[in-house]
Amino acid sequence: MPPDLADQVAAQGFATVRGILDRHAIDSLCAELAVPANGPSLRTRGGVFAIRNLLEIVPAVDALARSAAVRDPVERVLGSKAMPVRAILFDKTPAANWLVPWHQDLTIAVRRRESVHGYGPWSVKGGMSHVQPPSSVLDAMLAVRIHLDPCDESNGALRLLPGTHLLGRLTPEQIVREAARGGAVTCELHAGDALLMKPLLLHASSASDHPAHRRVIHLEFAAYELPLPLEWVTNWYPSRPQHSSNELYSV
Repeated sequence: MPPDLADQVAAQGFATVRGILDRHAIDSLCAELAVPANGPSLRTRGGVFAIRNLLEIVPAVDALARSAAVRDPVERVLGSKAMPVRAILFDKTPAANWLVPWHQDLTIAVRRRESVHGYGPWSVKGGMSHVQPPSSVLDAMLAVRIHLDPCDESNGALRLLPGTHLLGRLTPEQIVREAARGGAVTCELHAGDALLMKPLLLHASSASDHPAHRRVIHLEFAAYELPLPLEWVTNWYPSRPQHSSNELYSV
């Protein structure tokens, strides 16, 4: 793990960590995800390409979020109070293939819709309430994208614009201008590698060019207590006992 991981994320908005999962852990997760419990998902042309609420419906993903292999890099960036607040599976297949234009991740998932100053607009995704919070909340968050399959330019690897997380929330016109400046980095990763990314970092991806899985578990962590009555959608708190899952998910 890079010794300057926190500095990399602070300056560039992202960093990569190689070999978070070994082959056994990857195969175990894939088996769990192949037959998920009934839960909200997004579908396109008959194929599931995103399954939400993974922390609640797939115990192995909850264990992954608690593991030392994941928490160690997260705590180096966010501190020991960071907790997982959302988990999504993304998979690009021949039946579910898509591209994503340049954007920032602006919404968080909460237990229920509540009226709080500075939070809005609201939306519903997969049956869950989502809201755009103030930028200060997003600044205290980190996404960990764990790749279960190799990912390169041919199958929709993320493209990132380094440093753009420091620009704050951008308008559509500003996003177009930043993308036109160039300097994008393509994150080519092996199975078991992880990408750490700040929500406000501009990112995009292309459709996959070949028919194969490109499975990514997208975990979001936050080191920020939401103002009541808003609550994160999570059953995990640093003060509660954690599962002993380090044997399965070792570096």
